[in-house]
Amino acid sequence: MVIVPGLGCASWMYIRVSRELSRGRTVYVYDPPGHGHSQGRPDFPRVIEDLTDHLAAWLDIRQLQGTPLFGHSLGAEVIFDLAARYPHLASALVACAPTGIPENPSVTVQLLRLMRDLPRERAGLMLPGIRAYMRSGVNLMYRLSQNQGRHDTGPLLPHIRVPTLLLNGLSDRVIQTWTVNAICDAIPDAVVREIRGGTHALTDSHPRAVSRFTLDFLKEVEK
Repeated sequence: MVIVPGLGCASWMYIRVSRELSRGRTVYVYDPPGHGHSQGRPDFPRVIEDLTDHLAAWLDIRQLQGTPLFGHSLGAEVIFDLAARYPHLASALVACAPTGIPENPSVTVQLLRLMRDLPRERAGLMLPGIRAYMRSGVNLMYRLSQNQGRHDTGPLLPHIRVPTLLLNGLSDRVIQTWTVNAICDAIPDAVVREIRGGTHALTDSHPRAVSRFTLDFLKEVEK
């Protein structure tokens, strides 16, 4: 399966969950342009569709068509967009703490929510996270955060035709539980699993629970 990071995040922030998922899957952690080890350009990516199109091209080049996709935070919005626009590229979706749908909070609101969430995150994630954010840079992160308000993913959700798992951390201060439930209602074949104590970075704070729900879900899909 392929892990798609959140805004400003990098592959090295997903080591804990990758290790758990690799007990049942071959795991690829993809770095979008301008994130982690992937080089971007000053003017690219400009919008969320750029992220989606790049991921689609990468899946084709890697011959990973029909692979389950795991998206965290903004990465979940990207895989929703991809499943609707490139339906042949994903066999199943796992959306972990999905952002931006159906509400599109302003950049200021997103930052305030993130500040509320940070004290709840594992201390060991702070340095890798700072390194990742510095790598992406303020301009890229601000540009994509602003675009969330204009990128209307909501109408695409009913066009997602693959099984979808939504993971909701009950201690997440960035994502509202009602938004996760609204996404579930909009996607024809979606289910929600809740993780008690899960923060926004529940891939790092609760990797075993995330992995257990994900691998069990994929086994059921394949049956």
